[in-house]
Amino acid sequence: MIRVLGIETSCDETAASVVVLREGDAPEILSNVVLSQIEDHAAFGGVVPEIAARAHVEALDGIVEAALADAGVDLAAVDAVAATAGPGLVGGLIVGLMTAKAVASAAGKPLLAINHLEGHALTARLTDGLRFPYLLLLVSGGHTQIVLVRGVGDYQRWATTIDDALGEAFDKTAKMLGLPYPGGPNVEKTAKGGDPMRFAFPRPMKGSAQPDFSFAGLKTAVRQAASAAAPLSDKDVADICASFQAAVSDALADRVGRCLQRFRETFPDIGTPVLVIAGGVAANREIRASLEAQCREHGFRFIAPPHELCTDNAAMIAWAGIERLRAGLAGGDAFAFVPRSRWPLDEVSAPVVGSGRRGAKA
Repeated sequence: MIRVLGIETSCDETAASVVVLREGDAPEILSNVVLSQIEDHAAFGGVVPEIAARAHVEALDGIVEAALADAGVDLAAVDAVAATAGPGLVGGLIVGLMTAKAVASAAGKPLLAINHLEGHALTARLTDGLRFPYLLLLVSGGHTQIVLVRGVGDYQRWATTIDDALGEAFDKTAKMLGLPYPGGPNVEKTAKGGDPMRFAFPRPMKGSAQPDFSFAGLKTAVRQAASAAAPLSDKDVADICASFQAAVSDALADRVGRCLQRFRETFPDIGTPVLVIAGGVAANREIRASLEAQCREHGFRFIAPPHELCTDNAAMIAWAGIERLRAGLAGGDAFAFVPRSRWPLDEVSAPVVGSGRRGAKA
């Protein structure tokens, strides 16, 4: 049996979880406590790093205690402590990793420094017992990429954004239209009453042989449409949201479709390959429907973990810790690990053109 305490503080959720894997059984989430900071940041229309870090400091001890209490265990019964060490807002990462170091040191437990993206990449194995290899579409406020997941610690980036992440584009669109934070859910809600055909927004990169994503031009088109229609009525806002969402869905389906075809060609012997979607944007129903249609067309199984495990949470961090322990990848001195604001899953592939010297934000 392996029982791991996970800690997640990469952005604006303070989270702790205990996950257990018993020999011969499916993994079990014993607790998963998440404290959202949405109210702390709503007035600013986005996450303020200093406010986020201070909120983590104030809440994390209590969140860890609550996760252990909900799981019905104490630190002595935990086999290891896993904490997000990147990528993310560096202030929050410092709070979470330093807390994990203190807890692990005081309890005499091993410490695992976990890549937040690896947590997302492996969640489908926690929820669905998925086997390697499979494709991952990660769409969130900071990341938009398609990754081939070949094994624990073995990832190959097939596509990424050359500018904005999709969640960032949703949030900025909401802000331009005067919708409250968080932008993604409010754009989706508003789009339900809109006409997706009214505005002919571009489908960035659609049809391009280059597999990557781009959303900066679409964001600009939204701003231009909003300026031309000002002052905006409720109907104008709904139509812009619906048209924006339709453009995003079409662009994603095209990009993902190319990677599904590539996966088929790379692994012709896999009868029913799998596409996994994760990240906050994975909750968008229109995007899900579009991707499910692509999967049916290409003979893929579509897996989206439950919403609470698609967004930032500590259960995925604890599970990634268990996966690394089982794979013998817990070596190295995690107590000396320094938080990394940028930490790609695939550290071999070169940065895409247009992503800057340090690589894309995603």
